[in-house]
Amino acid sequence: MSASGGTKAIVAALAANLAIAVAKFVAFVFSGSSSMLAESVHSLADSGNQGLLLLGGKKAQREATPQHPFGYGRERYIYAFLVSIVLFSVGGMFAIYEGYEKIKHPHELEHWYWPVGVLVFAIIAEGFSFRTAIKESNQTRGKLTWTQFVRRAKAPELPVVLLEDLGALVGLVLALGGVGLALATGDGVWDGIGTLCIGILLILIAIVLAAETKSLLLGEAAGTEEVTKIEKALVDGDTVTKVIHMRTLHLGPEELLVAAKIAVQHDDTATEVAAAINAAEERIRAAVPIARVIYLEPDIYSESAASAGTNPAKAPGGH
Repeated sequence: MSASGGTKAIVAALAANLAIAVAKFVAFVFSGSSSMLAESVHSLADSGNQGLLLLGGKKAQREATPQHPFGYGRERYIYAFLVSIVLFSVGGMFAIYEGYEKIKHPHELEHWYWPVGVLVFAIIAEGFSFRTAIKESNQTRGKLTWTQFVRRAKAPELPVVLLEDLGALVGLVLALGGVGLALATGDGVWDGIGTLCIGILLILIAIVLAAETKSLLLGEAAGTEEVTKIEKALVDGDTVTKVIHMRTLHLGPEELLVAAKIAVQHDDTATEVAAAINAAEERIRAAVPIARVIYLEPDIYSESAASAGTNPAKAPGGH
């Protein structure tokens, strides 16, 4: 995975979740808290999710083949989508089931100091993981808000880890609240309510992740800033005079396909046009290094055709 920041955040989250999962399960064994059981499964699911992200990053590095001529960059999107499914099914649905059972058949918590101590430890560990994800995300987020970053990021790992860690922290607070109220009132129903809230939270996060990764799987264009840079790089004002029509598509987080019809001088020779295309490709790659697959078609631009609506520049989405 070329995004070293994403890998660092994933490894930090994986280490934290494995330690937390063990601690939560021990607390469940000693206390019988359903919140602890739901949270231990949540942390175990998160650990599996981080493993999926690492596996997706590894598989995405494979070389292109005749059967997959554009490579395997989208493997990262596929595994990020699997994360949302695991979070929904294993984490969210299990927590809702446990919460319902505990509300229906409540029992008093035993050895309360186990769940409380583990939850405090887990909040500290998850806070460290969340801080790492925020720090690494800030290196690529730029001026985007956090919501915009999650929605527009082409590399799925950091948004996934960010949402997972945020969900984990909120879930821990809910679990602590449920355990605390159960201890204060002597009514184990509160523990079940806390577990139920954790399940609903995980399902909501899974839905957001699924929606965002689905968009990436379908194929997203380059961002507005990259499109502007490519358009400026294409036109040299000499041989290439205008971008008639252009499409971009992310083949992976760090690989962009560019297809454009460009206007050239009507009296240019084939040799001059070929040289202009090669020069334009070099300018594009210099301006946007992730533009690795470029197809340029030369044409003669006609103002009358554009005015009549027969020019591709007038097509929906044309540039």
